Amino acid sequence: MSADMQGAVAIVTGGGTGIGAAVVRRLAARGVRCVVNYASSKDDAEALVAEIGAGAIAVQADIVEDAACHALADAAITAFGRIDFLVNNAGRTKFANHENLDALSADDFIDIYRLNTIAPFQMIRACAPAMREGGIGAVVNVASVAGVFGHGSSVAYAASKGALTTMTKSLARALAPAIRVNAVAPGYVGTGWFEKRLGEAGFAALNARIAAATPMGMAATPDDIAGPIVMLLDPASRVITGETMLLDAGAHLDVGLARRPGREV
Repeated sequence: MSADMQGAVAIVTGGGTGIGAAVVRRLAARGVRCVVNYASSKDDAEALVAEIGAGAIAVQADIVEDAACHALADAAITAFGRIDFLVNNAGRTKFANHENLDALSADDFIDIYRLNTIAPFQMIRACAPAMREGGIGAVVNVASVAGVFGHGSSVAYAASKGALTTMTKSLARALAPAIRVNAVAPGYVGTGWFEKRLGEAGFAALNARIAAATPMGMAATPDDIAGPIVMLLDPASRVITGETMLLDAGAHLDVGLARRPGREV
């Protein structure tokens, strides 16, 4: 356990499920007191808080609204007296073939951008005053390989995550040296979202297909993504800021290359 993280306080947006919940579990295991934010997944967030204990709290806030971001930060300060870490994990998308330019409206772009890009900015702004005081302030934005390579669920999603990675650099510069700001860019992550839609057998088949197409021969789980996020928050990583870490089991190494022998791509 890192003594530098023991007793610290973290806010994790979208923290009740998927990657967010995996981050909360890992932080709690390191002695970090967690504020589990949710917009609508109340049952999941409260069940997670009951599971990890350690004084964790679940707080509802639709972080698209700036006032809700300030209320969330205030809830953390009221409960724990400080904010050290922020994980901007909440996000949304709309599935639309990139070639179908009529599949997305301006409203789709705005809706996705508000949660994926503007909300993280608002959360950082709301938390920054408290984070400056603690001496170990660190933010991790959960972006996506879609924002790096321009693929993924839709053009709007890729654009929003690309903007998030650029904003990460801007704010890392602006908030240094008091607060470090980094991002992770996951590739495929086998969350419960896929399992609910594909069923157990379909989910297993998808994971096998993904694993066969990655150099590391694996399909990432939420916990695989949570590990690097917690590493970037750890004060032991104080030399790292303004970075976007690709978390795709090496899949980006094959971008633009011919089929690899023995792999289905």
